[in-house]
Amino acid sequence: MERSRVASGNGQGQGVAMQREWFEKDYYATLGVSKTATPKEITKEYRKLARKFHPDANPNNASAEERFKEIAAAYDVIGAEETRKEYDEVRRAGPSSFGPSGPAGQSPGSFRFDGRNMGADGMGDLLGQMFGGGRRRNNNAVGPQRGAEIEASLTLDFIDAAHGLTTSLHLNSEAECSSCNGSGARAGTSPKQCPQCRGRGVVEDNQGPFAFSSPCPRCNGRSVVIESPCIGCRGTGVEMRAREVNVRIPAGVDDAQRIRLKSRGAPGRNGGPAGDLIVLCRVTPHAVFGRDALHLTLHLPITFAEAALGADIDVPTLDGSLVRLRIKPGTQSGSRHRIKGKGIDGAKSSGDLIVTVDVVVPTKLNDQQQQAVNDFATATTESVRESVLQSASARKRG
Repeated sequence: MERSRVASGNGQGQGVAMQREWFEKDYYATLGVSKTATPKEITKEYRKLARKFHPDANPNNASAEERFKEIAAAYDVIGAEETRKEYDEVRRAGPSSFGPSGPAGQSPGSFRFDGRNMGADGMGDLLGQMFGGGRRRNNNAVGPQRGAEIEASLTLDFIDAAHGLTTSLHLNSEAECSSCNGSGARAGTSPKQCPQCRGRGVVEDNQGPFAFSSPCPRCNGRSVVIESPCIGCRGTGVEMRAREVNVRIPAGVDDAQRIRLKSRGAPGRNGGPAGDLIVLCRVTPHAVFGRDALHLTLHLPITFAEAALGADIDVPTLDGSLVRLRIKPGTQSGSRHRIKGKGIDGAKSSGDLIVTVDVVVPTKLNDQQQQAVNDFATATTESVRESVLQSASARKRG
């Protein structure tokens, strides 16, 4: 982007030209923000304008492309705290800043370029997030690095998943080295301040009006050097080993649900924070109950007599107790009945028990039962199929 183009120049003349350009161009007006706008407000306006004038959204539109370049150049200067401060100083100093002394007492045309600012959080990633591209993060980046996420699978009994439990996960993953406690230095020694960068992690290369900062080649930006690396981890501070992690599974966890445990993943590098542990829950089916979110489901057999005459029947619950359900006369097979509050207790609400009744037709009848059914059939005067037959006959005639 624009900043890298300016920084790659050489000589006093280009630095003066840059300062004159800063004085002549109002980058706040370019982005449509006030001089007192917060960094968040500047970024918000930049993103809105960048989307509007981006070449991908305006193919073969030279004026839109030129406007996009102006917007990017403006944000490249006032979108970063350090360059915004220098820009404001140039604007306040006026044409005198092109003379023998620059802003804030710097040498004529001086400009400081910090190579660390053009990493994964630079302009390329910002545009990539908006337009679906973006640069691949550098896994070898210097400075503190967050540890990687670790994913583990945990199989739970249906009842344990419903009620919640505390259990242990046994992992084989990266962990802080047990020999050096993560320092990377052999026992009895410790990391030393890097003599080349004096613990800053960066070195500067002054080239006339420009000052370039880059990661220290001696310590690779870690600020320290390890003269006697740990034998166990070879100076990395981490090792692969088996470890046990206590996990609290909340009540109501469902099959295929993921639980995130903060800072329980792989250790960070160069003083960075640990990553997270992602627990993938696998819940085994129950022999009797099913599940729909926090609701429990149950298929309960009933007799023809109970369905026809009505009855009070006992229904099992997940905790082993029984509740009474009243079946009305004429209840149909497959009908659903709700028992409030007998489902799964979640963090914020509780589910119900949904009972589906299935009328069981006996496959064998004794003599008494056979006679009773015959008597019922004789006493039945209405056909249960009459409406279907009439409808079919009417369609045939039509």
